Amino acid sequence: PSVPANVDAAIRKALEKLPADRFASAQDFGKALGDESFRYGELAEAGAAVGPWNRLTMATTTLAALFAIAFGWSLLRPAPPMPVTRVSVAFSEGQRVANGGAFDISRDGSLLVYLGPGATGEGGQLWARRWDALEATPIQNTEGTNLGPAISPDGQEVAYDTGGSIRVVPIQSGIPRTVAPGSVRCCVRWSPDGAWLYFNNPANGLSRVPAAGGPVEVVTQLDTEAGEVQHLWVDVLPDGRAALYQASLGGGEFRVHTVSIESGEVRDLTAGRFPRYSHGYLLFTLDGGTLLAQPFDPENLELSGAATPIAEGLRSPTFGWNYYSASQTGSLVYSRSEVQGVAGLSTTPMWVERNGTAREIDPGWRTQGNPTFSSLTLSPDGTRLALSMLDVDGAGFDLWVKQLDTGPLSRVTFEGTGNFRPTWSPDGQSLTFASDRNDIGVTSDLWTKRADGTGIAELVLDRELSVSEGLYTPDGAWLVFREGDTRIGAGDIMVMRPGVDSTIVSLVATDFLDYSMALSPDGRWMAYVSDVTGRPEVYVSPFPESGSGRQLVSTAGGTEPVWAHSGRELFYRNGTNELVAVQVTANETFTVGRQDVLFSLAAYLPGGGHPQYDVSLDDQRFVMLRLGDDEAGAVELIVVTNFFEELRERMAN
Repeated sequence: PSVPANVDAAIRKALEKLPADRFASAQDFGKALGDESFRYGELAEAGAAVGPWNRLTMATTTLAALFAIAFGWSLLRPAPPMPVTRVSVAFSEGQRVANGGAFDISRDGSLLVYLGPGATGEGGQLWARRWDALEATPIQNTEGTNLGPAISPDGQEVAYDTGGSIRVVPIQSGIPRTVAPGSVRCCVRWSPDGAWLYFNNPANGLSRVPAAGGPVEVVTQLDTEAGEVQHLWVDVLPDGRAALYQASLGGGEFRVHTVSIESGEVRDLTAGRFPRYSHGYLLFTLDGGTLLAQPFDPENLELSGAATPIAEGLRSPTFGWNYYSASQTGSLVYSRSEVQGVAGLSTTPMWVERNGTAREIDPGWRTQGNPTFSSLTLSPDGTRLALSMLDVDGAGFDLWVKQLDTGPLSRVTFEGTGNFRPTWSPDGQSLTFASDRNDIGVTSDLWTKRADGTGIAELVLDRELSVSEGLYTPDGAWLVFREGDTRIGAGDIMVMRPGVDSTIVSLVATDFLDYSMALSPDGRWMAYVSDVTGRPEVYVSPFPESGSGRQLVSTAGGTEPVWAHSGRELFYRNGTNELVAVQVTANETFTVGRQDVLFSLAAYLPGGGHPQYDVSLDDQRFVMLRLGDDEAGAVELIVVTNFFEELRERMAN
């Protein structure tokens, strides 16, 4: 009863549900509170009159209402823009980021998980770094990985692909699990609700699997008529109904697409790579290391406005790992490099003595981000070096032969997007290698071609699964090859006698990872790598009777076995990333003798399922690829907070 009629009417109008029925401004509200004749709603229709009113009470009530308005405005007014900060994050020795920056940041921006040094020489181990801590800590049960991580939406788990399956590991403690065995090629990503894991499948489209494990569902199929060879780097939008991904086309062209998870409808958005969604923007990169943002409607799946650069000089990590990662709270992390180009990997071919002393093979012959060197192998007479190099336009890898030390470099292959892992014929006249020229970007077969580049390549072996590596015995009578890729249970080592018997015999076929075979100079023994113990180790078996037994050679992890030409030594990369020379007796029986660590391999490019070095004829030096200072040393990570504030300002301007 003590509330004046006009104050009651003003409050009724201010509380209307529809904005059009409320006051247009706080000023109009204030006027109504001070106008004794103001009426609204039922009071206005009834024509109620103003009763006796104590003007002091009216003034007090009006002041109270104005105070309430001011207090409400202080609570509801837009918060001032948060400051944008940029810092360079350093990592302690022994905790540095590997592979040029394979990492992910949690949704709340408080946690970074990255690939760092591990206990084995094959890849590394995942590490966790919280921004409120000065040091990183290794994540248990992630040893041996060399692929990028993905943090779960709740920040409790991390998923990564093993090269064939998805492994999910608790970041703090718990029981790891493996899902989608044999279905995964790369690039794992969680759905926003944590229920699904998305990935690139062996058919090079996209698939998903329940995070707890279960049947795999196909999400996208390649549009081969449009020239698509791969779908990569998926990112599921917040409502889970659609996803972004990179469509890789032949000739080095990349597009960003969206796909409806339910209907499978695909839309083309823009040229670009590594798409991510954040705060109403599509983030993506262009060649040259530029990160851009463009307004994007996640409901209608449409772009608007223009793309705006938000970071320059992003590192282009080895084999295309993550360039950057963005949180839902406005944090952005990226690795920066002075080395630019398609792959961004700086390497120099080197001669390295047994004591670790190194010199350039041909001064000035090195990569500067493009091309990238891989798959080194010396000719039988030691005068030539065959290797795989990324084309200048970034369209694919081809084989080249270098006359040592300072002679010319000639191209051998011209077809396909992947020509890798050459091995020399016993007479040094030709190269046998894996190539995808018959099924670009999907499967590889075994081919041979003259080492001088003349003539045409001849198909040696065409199997239903990819043939990832192959070599002839020293007498040329047997062909040893690995069928399938480096994923658990998929890589089987096989043998056949071309021109004599078409029967293919299995040498090593297990439920574990078996790869990187190497034959002794007399052809009687075969070294290879297997993770039957839970980590990669080097074994030796009789050839071709491998089923008659095997002997463990490495002692604490081992990969990349290479025989000495004398047959009395076997070299390998150990679990602490060092080159080891093992004294062996390989006659009627095989025995392992003294093991000597020769030098650290931290500064040299590691192999991915195949040796990334070779030994000279006198067994006294090695040809290797030395990483540039930026690759062998610390990777610089740039952390940006509240980057979307700066982005909005740029867009407004």
